[in-house]
Amino acid sequence: MQPNKAIVGANAFAHESGIHQDGVLKHRETYEIMRAEDVGWHTNRMVLGKHSGRAAFRSRLQELGITFESEEQLNEAFARFKELADKKHEIFDEDLQALATETSTELENERVKLVFLSVCSQTGETPRAKVTLSVDGVERHAEAEGSGPVDASFKAIEQIVASESELVLYSVNSITTGTDAQGEVTVRLDKGGRIVNGQGADTDIVIASARAYVNAVNKLWQGGSRTHPQVGGI
Repeated sequence: MQPNKAIVGANAFAHESGIHQDGVLKHRETYEIMRAEDVGWHTNRMVLGKHSGRAAFRSRLQELGITFESEEQLNEAFARFKELADKKHEIFDEDLQALATETSTELENERVKLVFLSVCSQTGETPRAKVTLSVDGVERHAEAEGSGPVDASFKAIEQIVASESELVLYSVNSITTGTDAQGEVTVRLDKGGRIVNGQGADTDIVIASARAYVNAVNKLWQGGSRTHPQVGGI
């Protein structure tokens, strides 16, 4: 049966509009004259997308057991949700979990922030990256070449931050299926036995990689890491 079939179709009980979602959450009968269970569906469905509002976003986070320490973090997560919704048609639970993780792993007093990233990669040419970082409130620019767009981006970032660390792990995972899925990147840096992990997520894997590297650098600079047990204790 087609999803848009009246009364019995799946979309008859799916809500994406922020006004509809808020109304249904407050009082189901606002937009539903019958229960989804009465026509064979388990329950109604809140489709999270570009038209969704804060009420549905907050409600879904609560269902997933995701909480934030402050209202400021929630606002930051919602802003990122809206940015992601402009890139993806539908936001899935895995996307929300990645957003929450990225928001919670950011440090309160980040010294380094990614402002701009441009990468040129084409057949027969050496990839090149241009990056702008905000370091202690001052914007700095750098360009670098690499064996690939991610390698070039990391080298450009390193020119600015000069962390003198070693990249010991670079891992990429697809959060959901589809060509518009977010990529979640983990970067592990080692500096004199101090090891930190940085995380970043985006539908553009190069941007996600840059965010992960910057996140790791911030942890190095703030000294919030532990000494690796094999190097000399904790």
